[in-house]
Amino acid sequence: MNRIQLSQLAVLAAVAEARSFRSAAEELGIAPSAVSHAVTALEASLGVRLLARTTRSVAPTEEGRMLLETLSPALADIGAVLEGLADRRGTPAGPLRLTMPMLAAEDLIVPRLGAFLKTYPEIELDVVTNDRFEDIVTEGFDAGLRLGEHLEADMIAVRASGPQRGVIVASPAYIAAHGRPQAPGDLIHHRCIRRRFSSGRIYRWELEKAGKVLAVDVSGPLILSDQRLMRRAAIDGVGLAYLFDGRIDADVAAGRLVPVLEDWCPPFEGFFIYYPSRRQMRPALRAFVDFFRFRSRPDHGLE
Repeated sequence: MNRIQLSQLAVLAAVAEARSFRSAAEELGIAPSAVSHAVTALEASLGVRLLARTTRSVAPTEEGRMLLETLSPALADIGAVLEGLADRRGTPAGPLRLTMPMLAAEDLIVPRLGAFLKTYPEIELDVVTNDRFEDIVTEGFDAGLRLGEHLEADMIAVRASGPQRGVIVASPAYIAAHGRPQAPGDLIHHRCIRRRFSSGRIYRWELEKAGKVLAVDVSGPLILSDQRLMRRAAIDGVGLAYLFDGRIDADVAAGRLVPVLEDWCPPFEGFFIYYPSRRQMRPALRAFVDFFRFRSRPDHGLE
């Protein structure tokens, strides 16, 4: 492989990711004709078609997909080495792409973003919020935040919060009208505010007491995907809601919401920052991990 082919491979990867010659050209800062020429020349030198082109779309052929599966990690390593040169200046810099649920973004990251970006003004954060557990390597993320119970064993995990707790709550008016559930089985007779994850799955309420674990498939008149909206609906008397305690502590203290089945709602592992490897860890990622790690208690063997 010569240096020309190396640059052509980088262009191919950009086109495959963008699914567009024009978008790849804009990202690379070169003319669309130069992008097309580079891909065509690479295909000619290899004697195989790498991209299937139509008037509306561009997608890798089977041969192109096989090449890109090997090529993408290599280019990522090259990019990490180049971005790691920021260490020579002593300043973490460059793009940092993260995935996390909205809850983690709102409660843990956004409140401290101003301070973080003031400390590291040359870092460019790209935060994607959804409830799916992303394969951060395949999806091109540098790191993610998720609850500890959902992490893969081969991920490096750094605690980003203390333990969390889910609490079932309802308004005093709802309790007065419908009564208070005394056991998990009573939930089938209640109007519950259900939560839909971004994957489309409806959350089954996870309860535990004395080692007994239950996943209750509740029903009710309302399905929402945001805990803020669920809280508002619960306060308005729509039904029972299962929410993180940090979201409703003030409402409980003020009497706007009433907890039920508290003995079935123990604390569980909180949020962790996770990433695949310490190898060639970029300064920007190290700065993020060090800044947002939870420090008021030990990490129990996790980094």
